[in-house]
Amino acid sequence: MSAAPQSTLKHLVELTRSIIPPVHPGGRPFVLAGLGATLLVRRFSKRVGVGGGILTAWLAWFFREPRRVTPQRPGIATAPADGTVSHVVEAVPPVELGLGGEPMLRVSAFLSVFDVHVQRVPAPGRVVKAVHQAGQFLSADLDAASEVNERNSVHLRTRDGHDLAVVQIAGLVARRIFCDVSDGDEVEAGATYGLIRFGSRVDLYVPLGSRVLVEPGQRTIGGETVLAELPGA
Repeated sequence: MSAAPQSTLKHLVELTRSIIPPVHPGGRPFVLAGLGATLLVRRFSKRVGVGGGILTAWLAWFFREPRRVTPQRPGIATAPADGTVSHVVEAVPPVELGLGGEPMLRVSAFLSVFDVHVQRVPAPGRVVKAVHQAGQFLSADLDAASEVNERNSVHLRTRDGHDLAVVQIAGLVARRIFCDVSDGDEVEAGATYGLIRFGSRVDLYVPLGSRVLVEPGQRTIGGETVLAELPGA
């Protein structure tokens, strides 16, 4: 194959990847199961097969992991998830993280079934502690969900010395939380670190004295929207 066709093919592949985002590994079993079921039922009913194909395409879209461009300036915390800001309050971080009983600023984002459901690191630094906590499955948009629902919490110490907490919270439908980071991991802002299957919520705790830049009702883009300027920024 000559250089020109190879260059054209490469460009088409890159263009396709930019339009159709990859599927997060946590969602691949669902997509593969949907594809297998579609191929099976299509042998008996083309109409049902079409419906299965549409469902499989929706699953691939739901578990998408789009590319994001994360701001690199120091002293900021970006959104760990796509969603709608539901609360901006002072609250004590999850006790299992060992951050003490003093309140921090908590920015909560509710994720509907239409949002991207991967979670992203809000700032560069080191994972101090990552811990899973069993709990209830209340509606994730309730304020009490932060305290009583099934969750996975991460204590992150940024490279400029700030302690942050990111909490993935299950909801009425969400029953499985994936977290791909462990104690001691070095992480970069905007990197994907987890996934919640179906409707859910993500809380970001930042130190008091931070300047929160979003309001309840505002939409966030994970890895891109700046949620707060940290003290001393």
